[in-house]
Amino acid sequence: MMKRLSGLKILDEREGEGQPAQEGDRVIYNCRIFLNKGDEVMLNAKQFDQLSQDMIRVVEGERFVDRKTVLGSRQTIAGVEHALIGMKAGGYRKVRISPHLAYRETGIPGLIPPGAVLVVEIWLRTTIEKA
Repeated sequence: MMKRLSGLKILDEREGEGQPAQEGDRVIYNCRIFLNKGDEVMLNAKQFDQLSQDMIRVVEGERFVDRKTVLGSRQTIAGVEHALIGMKAGGYRKVRISPHLAYRETGIPGLIPPGAVLVVEIWLRTTIEKA
């Protein structure tokens, strides 16, 4: 179970297999981001045409961007990074992320308003220990 971080709440979880991801591990994950009121942030859709096809994953007819990060490197928003820690490959988490662990008062113009609470679905695809 992940350490409870103020501003991060697990809403749903399905365990994967293997070793839990930990700080320093290189991971490949997919995610979908929603505003707290339920509207999906179309970040994936905006990236499909700009990325190489080997970064696009299709699961049950749904397209995802394969995102890569080293846990603890701050390459993604803090809420997603903390949610990935402790997950196992093939696992799923749905989390609610407070603004201070996401895009704060800046937001992303045209996608995420300032101060937005996010609900993020995360699928951990692969973990490569200690990058």
